[in-house]
Amino acid sequence: MNEIPDGFEPIFRRSPYLDLLGPIYNKKSDSGLIIGLRAEQKHCNARNIVHGGVFSSLADIALGYNLAFSGNEPIPILTVNLNVDYAGSAKSGDWIEIETDIQKLGKSMAFANCCFTVDAKRIVRASGVFSLAGK
Repeated sequence: MNEIPDGFEPIFRRSPYLDLLGPIYNKKSDSGLIIGLRAEQKHCNARNIVHGGVFSSLADIALGYNLAFSGNEPIPILTVNLNVDYAGSAKSGDWIEIETDIQKLGKSMAFANCCFTVDAKRIVRASGVFSLAGK
């Protein structure tokens, strides 16, 4: 039950917050970086489902990493806006995958969407606007 799906490895970049939230995994695909997390009890609220704040954090990570590492050189970005819509839930033990679609990567702003799934069922969608700090 706690196995990590084939092709996923520990996320390539660490921070104190990611260490606290994780372990977080990633897998490269033709469409970008897929983020994965095995939900644990520490991710759950009093109702024993994954807390919405966990999904918000994962959305920011998935969107930001896909934008920042979409080219040959990393782009410093800052989150300007993040919208998260909860259409379902996850519980401890569930494998959560997040796939991202970059809508536009402009000169000073970037826009992207992502979708969270558990067992191929969509549970959360998110969109973000980012400022390209290094451009």
